[in-house]
Amino acid sequence: MNPFALAFALATLCLSLAVFARLKELRPVWFWYVTGYPVTALRIIRTWHKLCVLNDLAVSPRPARTLLGDLIVRGQALRPVAPRISFPKATRTGVSVVVKLHPGQTPDPFIAASDALAHAWQVHAVRVTSPERGIVHLLATASDPLERPALAHAPSAHLSAVVGILESGVAWVMNLRQVPHWLISGATQSGKSTLLARFISELAPQDVALIGIDCKGGMELGLFEPRLSALTTNRREAVAVLSALCIEMYERMATCRAAGVRSIWELPEKMRPVPIVVAVDELAELYLSDGTREGKHQAEQCGTFLLRITQLGAALGLHVIVAGQRIGSELGPGVTALRAQLSGRACHRVNDGGTAEMTLGDLNKDAVAAAQSITTEEKGVAICTDADGHWSRARSHKMTTEDAQKIAVTYAERTPTLRRVQQALLAAEGGWDE
Repeated sequence: MNPFALAFALATLCLSLAVFARLKELRPVWFWYVTGYPVTALRIIRTWHKLCVLNDLAVSPRPARTLLGDLIVRGQALRPVAPRISFPKATRTGVSVVVKLHPGQTPDPFIAASDALAHAWQVHAVRVTSPERGIVHLLATASDPLERPALAHAPSAHLSAVVGILESGVAWVMNLRQVPHWLISGATQSGKSTLLARFISELAPQDVALIGIDCKGGMELGLFEPRLSALTTNRREAVAVLSALCIEMYERMATCRAAGVRSIWELPEKMRPVPIVVAVDELAELYLSDGTREGKHQAEQCGTFLLRITQLGAALGLHVIVAGQRIGSELGPGVTALRAQLSGRACHRVNDGGTAEMTLGDLNKDAVAAAQSITTEEKGVAICTDADGHWSRARSHKMTTEDAQKIAVTYAERTPTLRRVQQALLAAEGGWDE
């Protein structure tokens, strides 16, 4: 071979490898479309029938039972037929495949075979959903986008916060106009407080009043104190502030009734009161009683006020974000009633299955199992729900103490004055719960 041609071929190969390496680093989505998707799509088509046979996803047109003389013989069905699939469609992070089920098939075997599909197709994971009867949607994720989450972007909207990234590669958005109240659970150092801090930091530049209820002495939400219209650090203060918010809520209700509208968003802009977002860190501190009569009374008041706000507040511009390590019925019957009003859910790694069940069990049983599989190394990873009740793995963006303090100071001038709430807080200050 001509040495010049050989040198040219080697140089071209080296240049191509360098371009591909640079493309993977700077444009991972393009790299996936050019290199990963064609290979994965071919692998799916080539292995589909065999995978269906090995994982009992195929059915036979002939029955598995037959009559031999006077005996009914049962055996393995011959010539199994795999369900038809669509041509693998590329997504930003993987491949999407639609499966048309045979009569009598259900999505359960496909859910059980998801790990086998992921291994055979050499992808990170395969998520199985059933958007309609007779159809199964397989979403294969090529790699884990949550390992190194980039700052995802989404159109900015009032009362909306970009808090992280979903496993699909799109931004994780918590929109209070769509999902008015949220429940966030997770063990210590699982990312629960980071998610709450990220959410507050995204709302800080907006025209919204932020109220913090942190009965751990304000250690978490105190970072945002310059931007908070009120901050309670014990249960006595929390009762006073929540009571004042209920009065504010009823006044807004009267204003809407007098104007003949059903929500503050239908009021003229000049008449519209500022939205209020209440962030509660560590719910158990509000519900657990110390055994005294005063402690029990305060716990009951906190539960009653929170329940009223979540039941009636969405249309009146009052929103609640509740976070806690342990969410269980042992905190009292009011917790279950409150949970029913918190339609948005985010469950990080938990220390017990009961908290995962309490957070996600009423929405989707598969989500509970997914939450319990989160490891200690996956800090910030959570199972979250959307406005339609679907669930997904997600990861919140990191929020350092310095970032939180800087944001609070930067937007301190945007802090609205809530006179009734602030007066109630001042009246309640002066001591910890006995």
